[in-house]
Amino acid sequence: MKKLLLIPTLLWACAALCQKTLLHCGRLIDPKSGQVLTEMTIVVTGNSITSVDKGYTAAAAGDKLIDLKNRTVMPGLIDAHVHLEDQTSPDRQLRGFTQNMADIAFLSTVYARTTLMAGFTTVRDVGGRGVNISLRNAIARGLVVGPRMYTAGKIISSTGGHADPTHGYRDGLRVEPEFTETVADGKDECIKAVRQMYKEGADLIKITASGGVLSLEKDGSGAQFSDEELRAIVTTAKDYGMRVAAHAHGAEAMKRAIRAGVTSIEHGTFMDDEAIALFKEHGTWYVPTIIAGKSVADSAKKPGYYPPVVAGKALAIGPIIQGTFAKAYKAGVKIAFGTDAGVYAHGKNWMEFIYMTEAGMPALEAIKCATVNASELIGVSDKVGTIEPGKWADIVAVEGDPTKDIHAMGQMRFVMKDGVVYKNE
Repeated sequence: MKKLLLIPTLLWACAALCQKTLLHCGRLIDPKSGQVLTEMTIVVTGNSITSVDKGYTAAAAGDKLIDLKNRTVMPGLIDAHVHLEDQTSPDRQLRGFTQNMADIAFLSTVYARTTLMAGFTTVRDVGGRGVNISLRNAIARGLVVGPRMYTAGKIISSTGGHADPTHGYRDGLRVEPEFTETVADGKDECIKAVRQMYKEGADLIKITASGGVLSLEKDGSGAQFSDEELRAIVTTAKDYGMRVAAHAHGAEAMKRAIRAGVTSIEHGTFMDDEAIALFKEHGTWYVPTIIAGKSVADSAKKPGYYPPVVAGKALAIGPIIQGTFAKAYKAGVKIAFGTDAGVYAHGKNWMEFIYMTEAGMPALEAIKCATVNASELIGVSDKVGTIEPGKWADIVAVEGDPTKDIHAMGQMRFVMKDGVVYKNE
């Protein structure tokens, strides 16, 4: 009797798992080949792509059909440099003293949803206060709507470095021990900081190899780790199966980090010819974040938006990044798409495509940077980055044709992540 009762349940489960979703695509971008295919059908079963067929395949009984004949379809976009815990505002420094972790967590869910709806189905979150790890887990469990996340947890910084969270604090202010556990000086402390992030569940390690713009340190470009410290970080990270992303504006900081074996350099503002040669020799990825430079420079022009020391750095460094990108691209440096979302308002990530094409990169190559290249950088190219059988069903579509007008990337009309449709307008 029990076996008989199980039969309807098993049949229902099989029907649910075997149900197919067919997407009829008017234009389909294949970023790997650099082609735009027309009149294609993508077949999705569960959370995976099962086939990509020429023509508009007819749906069988029980199949779901999604009409994207008037859209341009492409793989889910990947932003390899975001900060989903925070968003720019003139009271950012004050909020560091008034927000609880719960406040940060609730706001991060809003930023995560906004990012997904902009078509970014996967992100690499490169540092915050550790809430990002919980956010990643909540999204993976289906408790929160957002992109698939790979996160660094907290950033590893030297004392007084760009990611030292006590910049600007007066003496005597109480600081929770976990707040500064990744402020590391010397080989042993650097090793411990990496292990701490591994313990807390980070997917990768993020370091500040140079100074930065939005911290209260006076120099945004000077190197902030020794060669020995950098080697200790990279070696330990590799021992634990993690890659290392290095924030670096100054040329010397980049060179030290590349020689030490980091996977990527973020920003790269003052990249020189020697640094470019090292990028190419070591196969290091470059993540430009042009929109971040433009955004902070614009905000710095607003009276009182930043403290004076930050405003000065923003005005000096911000406008340079696009030119650096153009130079690196022409030289053949490997480039992955990343925007520093949070430094500007979340959801505007797509504007990076505009700045990349303005600097001379063709639209299809820019889209490749945000799909194929970014998936390789993160280490998930076997799962995402292209629309191929066996890959996760991360599929997005825009109104218009971005190969003719890159502004179409801001007209996101369809978002599917893991086979689930989150947006269809």
